[in-house]
Amino acid sequence: MNLILFGPPAAGKGTQAKRLVQARGMVQLSTGDMLRAAIASGSELGQRAKGIMDRGELVPDEVVIGLIEERLPEAERAGGAIFDGFPRTLAQAEALDVMLAKRGRKIDVVVRLRVDEQALLARISKRFADEGRPDDNPDVFVTRLAAYNAQTAPLLPYYKGQGKLVEIDGMGSVEQVAGEMDGALGGVTV
Repeated sequence: MNLILFGPPAAGKGTQAKRLVQARGMVQLSTGDMLRAAIASGSELGQRAKGIMDRGELVPDEVVIGLIEERLPEAERAGGAIFDGFPRTLAQAEALDVMLAKRGRKIDVVVRLRVDEQALLARISKRFADEGRPDDNPDVFVTRLAAYNAQTAPLLPYYKGQGKLVEIDGMGSVEQVAGEMDGALGGVTV
């Protein structure tokens, strides 16, 4: 099964993905984690991504698509992928469909976590205080949220039109969201 966890920054996608990795053995493909690892490595890609992320902007499609494509064989061996933070644009969604189709695969379900933007700001502020991630700076978060709303939210009609979109209230506890997600995934036939 291949699924996309969809929602703005700090919606809980990473938390739910990690839970699904443990429960189902799938591979989490988190572009945020991949980009942070590239930054930590000091690579040329990492330095390029750092400047972009520090400004709260989205990393260019070709960079992110390349990162994802490298990890698809690993996900296939594990029985599927949980795409976390990808796709973020219509071009990325279309590229993902093409990449998967070439491999005889597809996206099975897209889970959208609906959340309140003010609550997100509180989550981001707490995570920034606890973990100190530069991309979680509350000031940068406003830019990230605006980028999400402008570029990523339009993907909802794309996946809804394919009949793959399931919406879940992301404002509940981790356990409540997990229960709703498990219920939604239980009905997916692969």
